[in-house]
Amino acid sequence: MEVLRTNDEMTKWREERYRKGQIVGFVPTMGYLHRGHLALMEEALRRADEVVVSIFVNPTQFSPGEDLDQYPRDWEQDLKLCRDLGVDAIFAPEVEEMYPSGFQTRVQVENLSQNLCGLHRTGHFSGVALVVTKLFGAIRPHLAVFGEKDFQQLVVVKRLSKDLNLGVEIIPHPIVREADGLAMSSRNKYLSEEERNSALSLSRALLAACNMVAEGERRVDVLVARAK
Repeated sequence: MEVLRTNDEMTKWREERYRKGQIVGFVPTMGYLHRGHLALMEEALRRADEVVVSIFVNPTQFSPGEDLDQYPRDWEQDLKLCRDLGVDAIFAPEVEEMYPSGFQTRVQVENLSQNLCGLHRTGHFSGVALVVTKLFGAIRPHLAVFGEKDFQQLVVVKRLSKDLNLGVEIIPHPIVREADGLAMSSRNKYLSEEERNSALSLSRALLAACNMVAEGERRVDVLVARAK
């Protein structure tokens, strides 16, 4: 497994694979990997000849007052997990490599990024769109796997790839959950027991409504009442 730190190193690696006619898959992450990330990597490995995983805590997608400095990191463990799984390369640039002095460009996916999570996280999806555009440009993968846990992000990235003709097939992957049903996330470590139980109420409500739909219920008011 190769660890690539610069855009030039990434370009050289990618061009070698392109010359061989290999399919390149990509999984973007901010590190502190867990079983959810590994599921995305496994999906990429099934679909591609060689797989790149990026590990980059992207400062442009953190809103003011968020946890950029405190975001969990475990580089050695991340390396081991990727190596053991059979990942071919890690792209782990420094911030200065991605956003050098004088960098001025922004990327904005209108409408899709303005509601829901985007309504409460100023600039978040603009930062996501920017870093994804840069990563796609450096790696030029044939496909990239994104989890459905961050569903709004998935929709934004699909639109981004289509609108800018980036030529990357976006593969969605179902949510991977903890044993108690909580969606796996690097930030779960922040949750107290009470907060974790509160977070679980959402998946439990959705599951209850889904079970009713499976049994034939179609009345929206009844489904909403059950979810509440």
